Amino acid sequence: MGASQMGASRSDWHFQPAYRLLQALERGQTSSAELVDYFQTRAETHNPALNAIVDQDFGAAKAQAEAADAARKRGQNWGPLHGLPMTIKDALEVAGMKAVGGAPQFAGHRPARHAEAVQRIVNAGAIIFGKTNVPFLSGDLQTYNEVYGTTNNPWDLSCGPGGSSGGAAAALAGGLTPLELGSDIGGSIRTPAHLCGVFGHKPTFGIVPKRGHIPPEPGALGEGDLSVVGPLGLSAQDLALLLGIVAGPNEAQSKGFTLNLPRPRATSPKGLRVATWFEDPFCEIDKESTALFTEAAKALEADGAIIDWEARPDFTLAEITEAYLMLLHANVASRMPAHVKERWEKLKAEGDPADKSHAMLQARGGTLSYADWLIWHEKREQLRAKWAEFFTRYDVVLAPVLMRPAFAHDHTSNWHARTLEVNGKSRPYMDVLIWAGPAVLCHLPASVAPVGLTQKGLPVGIQIIGPHLEDYTTIAVAGMLEQALGGFKPPKGF
Repeated sequence: MGASQMGASRSDWHFQPAYRLLQALERGQTSSAELVDYFQTRAETHNPALNAIVDQDFGAAKAQAEAADAARKRGQNWGPLHGLPMTIKDALEVAGMKAVGGAPQFAGHRPARHAEAVQRIVNAGAIIFGKTNVPFLSGDLQTYNEVYGTTNNPWDLSCGPGGSSGGAAAALAGGLTPLELGSDIGGSIRTPAHLCGVFGHKPTFGIVPKRGHIPPEPGALGEGDLSVVGPLGLSAQDLALLLGIVAGPNEAQSKGFTLNLPRPRATSPKGLRVATWFEDPFCEIDKESTALFTEAAKALEADGAIIDWEARPDFTLAEITEAYLMLLHANVASRMPAHVKERWEKLKAEGDPADKSHAMLQARGGTLSYADWLIWHEKREQLRAKWAEFFTRYDVVLAPVLMRPAFAHDHTSNWHARTLEVNGKSRPYMDVLIWAGPAVLCHLPASVAPVGLTQKGLPVGIQIIGPHLEDYTTIAVAGMLEQALGGFKPPKGF
């Protein structure tokens, strides 16, 4: 977009990607103070319908913005995010703001310091004006909790925006923020991005520090297994921008380690080797979504990509899902009360060894001994090796994020009692974890790009899984799809 099309008086700053707002700031077409005022008005107008932003401090943000503007006039550069207003998922601590993580026991928690990844964003010059809603301890693919209530999807307020970074994605899609930092252990960046029609990136495990994330409890230093912290935005370029800021060894490791992520394998579709995994008998996908995935792959093919419609890694979706759920539930079990674990032990003891239902895998994983955890960890390493071999022949694999578009709020406390309809058939709610699992289990990067709308006007995103540590390849492919298909489209009414 040329300078003549951008100006301080424009009324659509809210749907400009972060990188364009930064260009406008650099060119003097707007100011940080003006953008803070602008997003405050957006929040006052539209947040009541969404309940996406749950804590905010526009007064402090305005003061920081004025300081950023003054510094810019003096020729100072605070960094790549100089003066950009933005929000942060409430699972991540921001000094002086509430960090509740959806949990009533932390309702009064105001940390004195930023989460490590947040500190990097602040060091890069960003101005954090709000926190966005999450489910209880970021533990659901819907976003609601007793402290802040329910967050709605801007595309259909009767539906959820996904979770656990649901407030983040809803705020982006509703034009309340230009950039976000979320987290993902079960699709918690990718699912909201898909359901709200925005971009998201689950980084390679371990490349972005997690200290200052809730859970675990405030003050914990252990970073755990599986989960990651990563960006959400309105363009693929924003994903690359924010990842480049937050990625790197944590503070304790930085004395001896540096991170040097490979450049993308391709910067245009020509010659890109793409595998597609759009259908699988283990988890049926909504037919409208599958059609949009196919159109997306064909768009890349038309621009020169080499598409393999039948390729699969050397394992089944069922096989990798079982390993994922065993280690996921082992991870989550550390926060579960004794009576829940006792129920799981009873279910495991009485259950059929051949039963691999969600309830049984939860019971087995949630009561896993460390000795048995090591057996499943070895299974993971074997699967990682199979992925690595697969990526010698393909650059990325395109796959679903979730088996369907946005769905109505369902706060039934027992997940096993919830269901979702896919192609007229009822499926277990916990199937929401299946397509998120392969990348999480095997520590792979995975980006999400919007690829179109259903007949009911709901967005659909596609998952782009890539080789270990090749985050910029999956983000680059998200950018190719953005170019081919138009990228983010605003929901009506916002």
